[in-house]
Amino acid sequence: MAVGVAAEVKSKLTVLEVVGEVVQLKKAGTTYKGLCPFHGEKTASFVVTPARDTWHCFGCGEGGDIFSFVMKHEGLTFPDALKKLAAKAGIEIDERTTREDAHKGRLREVLENAIAFYHVVLTQSKVGAPALEYLHERGFTDETIERFQLGWAPDGWDQMIKMLQSRRNVTLPELAEVGLTSPRSGGRGGAYDKFRARIIFPIRDAAGAAVGIGGRILPAAKGQGSTGAAGTAAPHATQDGGAPKYLNSPATALFDKSRTLYLIERARGEMRRRDEAVLVEGYTDALMAHQAGFENVVASLGTALTPAQVAVITRYAKSIVLAYDVDPAGQHAGSIGGAELFKLIGALAAEETGIEITNVRVARLPEGKDPDEVILATPDLWREAVRTAQPIVEFLIDYYATASDVRTAKGKSQAVAALVPLLREIRDPVVRDSYLQALGRRTGVDERVLLEALHSPSSAGGSMGSGGRTTDGAGSARAAGTASRFTADAIMSSPDAIDTRAELRALTREEARLLRYLLLVPEQQERVADSLRAQGASLPSTPARELFAAMLEDREKDREAGGPGRFERGRFLDSLPAELHGLAIALYAERGPDPNELAGERVSIGVDQCLLALEADRLKAQMEYISAELTEAEAAGDPVAKAALLETNRNLYEALKSLGRRREDSSLLTSSAPAARSGGHR
Repeated sequence: MAVGVAAEVKSKLTVLEVVGEVVQLKKAGTTYKGLCPFHGEKTASFVVTPARDTWHCFGCGEGGDIFSFVMKHEGLTFPDALKKLAAKAGIEIDERTTREDAHKGRLREVLENAIAFYHVVLTQSKVGAPALEYLHERGFTDETIERFQLGWAPDGWDQMIKMLQSRRNVTLPELAEVGLTSPRSGGRGGAYDKFRARIIFPIRDAAGAAVGIGGRILPAAKGQGSTGAAGTAAPHATQDGGAPKYLNSPATALFDKSRTLYLIERARGEMRRRDEAVLVEGYTDALMAHQAGFENVVASLGTALTPAQVAVITRYAKSIVLAYDVDPAGQHAGSIGGAELFKLIGALAAEETGIEITNVRVARLPEGKDPDEVILATPDLWREAVRTAQPIVEFLIDYYATASDVRTAKGKSQAVAALVPLLREIRDPVVRDSYLQALGRRTGVDERVLLEALHSPSSAGGSMGSGGRTTDGAGSARAAGTASRFTADAIMSSPDAIDTRAELRALTREEARLLRYLLLVPEQQERVADSLRAQGASLPSTPARELFAAMLEDREKDREAGGPGRFERGRFLDSLPAELHGLAIALYAERGPDPNELAGERVSIGVDQCLLALEADRLKAQMEYISAELTEAEAAGDPVAKAALLETNRNLYEALKSLGRRREDSSLLTSSAPAARSGGHR
């Protein structure tokens, strides 16, 4: 990533320009107002402040800079938002990244060509007629087939290869790189089509770009395999001679199955509007849902749900409904995925991750019925099943109580062992107690016994860790920390030395001061996280938020390894994406007093001064908003609203004065605190 790209983007694009493309803004004093695009509102509470290059919604509390706006609105990561805005600003990313992006663009073009070929075969050829008839029999309309570009891969060794080579100048290495071919065996050279005699489902990312494909054999063909010209079994047949029902693209530069959700490009808008994602298992389930108008549905590509897929969902929605097939395999997938999701809720709530899940539920469908069958036959039944979906803990209690046969002592023990670790994750004691009672009723185990199991250290499981592991982890972390210490001079003399001033222009002055403290004196990191969380606040600039989140994530890595949650510089820097690495180095290398040489008290006061300054800026922004509201109330002749706003403004003014006094007191403490550190703070 080019030096200081984030700062350069901010210098060329105004927040008014970026936000104004999405939100209709009206000038209100020194700010601009509009309806928030992230939550439904009839009275404008969304404010853009050009002087600060920030936006904030006083209704839902969201806010930030141009990067956070694009990330929130389009569901992008920071690197992707940065690239998008850099392109808009006419700023070139470094040559290596440009080459990589161009190469991926070519690979997507190859995939699009293949998708178009398969679609033509399905819809315009005799070869595809049986597959088209099958899709019609399943209830899919021509409009759906066209809209989602479904296709048919003909049953031949290399028909797709020949067509794309001759008509689209696609090469064999390109086809192999996107996972469309496999090399011939026996050292004969050449390649054959990986997808043959299969219905094709194009797979796209959230932006709508092709990343892979999925293929499904026709029911009549299952178990028969596919044959080549010589009549031998196709190479992709299973050992018993039967072709797998579904075949997905292999892992490629574009496709990672564990990070992909089918139809996310179509579902993301409705997921955001409803703040809910409905998750099904297969392609046809998701397709039928969208055909019927249930557009917040995505599919997990037939696999157990992964944390990366959950991360994609949480860009758009905080509530998840699992609607896996209700057969033994479907229930097993739903229960395992659900348990992991439930654990994740507690983990996200305990950390400053920026990701949130509010609830997970399970939709119960008629036994033996797949989601696509229910949606096609009785869409109202599907709608009601999603609306009344069962909370995940209730579902898991029912599932394990049934699967373990709680009529036996062994079954009771198995069910309790499976569920007690999940109940420990519930922070609210009232909610936990109600589920404990439900578990007692379903298993027949006395509640006192369940309470004993709940609080028993011996049944805590791996998630709780152990004293021995923690001690060992701390020792290794200390050794690693000692070995990885370095100075600003060492950083700036490295081949990757950067223009510090250019990088730091991406941050506000107070953010830069605070982050430098947190990098050089990492003991302050979790205290600052707690303070920001208590205020319901975050850092103003997206690069600052991302860097701080990476610091906390590094601590979590140490905990996962059995350590005490220690921050380790080398590991932290190695984990950073290019978009943040230069900024972190710039903060380490920034000239000025080294906090490590100051007394601990003085460092804490310095950190507090930064937090107070950021809080003061938030109060000033709120006062500007109230001032604009007052102007409108006066123009409308609304004395009641005017009186309420004046009272709010007085309260904000008093809070700002109080904050000013605290900042003065903090400055006095700084001057009186000892300058030198007393002992090893690190």
